[in-house]
Amino acid sequence: MSQKTPGGPEIWIRGPVGAAAASADISTASPQPFAHNGILASAPPPEASSFSWMSAHGGAGATTLATVFGGFDAGSQWPDPAAGGSGRILLVARTHASGLQAVSQVLDMIRRDEQPPGAVLQAVVLVADAPGRLPPELAKRIKVISSVVEIHRVPWVPTWRMGDLSGPAPRELSRLSKLVNNR
Repeated sequence: MSQKTPGGPEIWIRGPVGAAAASADISTASPQPFAHNGILASAPPPEASSFSWMSAHGGAGATTLATVFGGFDAGSQWPDPAAGGSGRILLVARTHASGLQAVSQVLDMIRRDEQPPGAVLQAVVLVADAPGRLPPELAKRIKVISSVVEIHRVPWVPTWRMGDLSGPAPRELSRLSKLVNNR
């Protein structure tokens, strides 16, 4: 399902955006010190970014957010601050049950201090997995997660689903935009 449009990568494509994509081939990467639920301990360092978007699971939307807001798309790898990368992390996940479970697993990893040295979770960014309201069970899980970390919610954006990232971000994302731009 890897498709590209002239305007940029589709929402389901993961990995570094732009020039960093060529150096981010995980299949040739050396073994990493930590691995948990598919999240590797280090990624190629961001070139000039002061924050990194990290996917909690496949298809979370980190590539789309990195394209819209800027920053380094670490895929599902921890950025490596020791190698010059940004340790400021925005963890991205979908609002479905498995996405929220993946966030909980990363938060548990951080609670056990198993993240790479210098990696700091700035916030969790939850991307709507469908239009409309969340079922109450998922809303409760988000409330629990919000008790330990700042959460930003990204609404369902039909144009992003079709690969059109050229329009302005929804106004609900103004708080996230301020976080990203106040480097």
